[in-house]
Amino acid sequence: METHGVSALSVAIVRDYRLHWARAYGVADESSGAPADAETLFQAASISKPVSAMAVLRAVQDGLFELDDDINSILRSWKLRDDAELLAETPVTVRMLLSMTAGTTVSGFPGYKPDAELPTVPEVLGRKDEETPANTDPVVVGWQPGTRYQYSGGGSTILQLALSDVRAKPFEEILQETVLDPLGMTRSCFCQPLPAALHGNAARAGGSATRPDEDGGAPRANWHVYPELYAAGLWTTPTDLAKFLVEVQLSLEGRSNRILTTESTRRMVTPGGVGHYALGFTTGADTPHRPAPPGEADRFFGHTGGNWGFRGNFVGSLEGGNGYVILATGSEANPVIFVELPTRIRAAYGWE
Repeated sequence: METHGVSALSVAIVRDYRLHWARAYGVADESSGAPADAETLFQAASISKPVSAMAVLRAVQDGLFELDDDINSILRSWKLRDDAELLAETPVTVRMLLSMTAGTTVSGFPGYKPDAELPTVPEVLGRKDEETPANTDPVVVGWQPGTRYQYSGGGSTILQLALSDVRAKPFEEILQETVLDPLGMTRSCFCQPLPAALHGNAARAGGSATRPDEDGGAPRANWHVYPELYAAGLWTTPTDLAKFLVEVQLSLEGRSNRILTTESTRRMVTPGGVGHYALGFTTGADTPHRPAPPGEADRFFGHTGGNWGFRGNFVGSLEGGNGYVILATGSEANPVIFVELPTRIRAAYGWE
């Protein structure tokens, strides 16, 4: 951990459709030395996306819209711009946004310091200028929808707004009611900023994020705030994410359908466009940014995450009920959570 600048590391192992064990290592707060434990909250970063996708598919299941509906027919408080006139031939659909094939721009988000003015979601999606506090470019259609895979947190944020528009509720409430509460994810919330009452056992950003600012003062922030909730806004623990993982696995087999039907859950792990990205998860590989290795596309599903000072890795088997969730602090944690630990876990449990 020290070699890679990892301050805190939390791991949960799923075996035979159950939480096998969960354990944390290191310190949640370097300044106080407070140890991390299995209840310590971490930012899940982009692992927020499959959790959010489950709520989108539930909305489809509830008849609020269809997967192949034009997203602009669902959006009410903002519309996707078409500067290049690409939408006239091929509208952007919910399915395309879920599968990262919509042609939308903005891959990810840097977040905001806790004391910064936060933009609204339409401001995040809209044009970057001096009149809004948004720190990213506008989300637009950059190429013909449906023609290629391109990871887009901007597209995920469009789905965040669409879900809020159609249910007429804040996104965080929708996810709490639709996914987190039914699965008993009691140490999870799409709360940005994190309420003060939860700061006590929340991991502080690690790695380069703990270094003094440019003027030699205190560390820049304990963490960044992400109004892009769908794309990056979940605070959680590996134990809670293991509950989500197991529900997906059981639902695929028709043994639990607390949120989605088996058919809907299969969509989450079945590539839905021209790439390897399904309607929520990537298939086969341990990262959403590369295709599945030969022979693995039909064995694993998962997602990775990277916020400022946080990293995460979530992997489940399509059969057998096995998997792991790793959350860590440290911008340089990638070798630990994407290579070293997964290799050891798979070898120890015979999941090679």
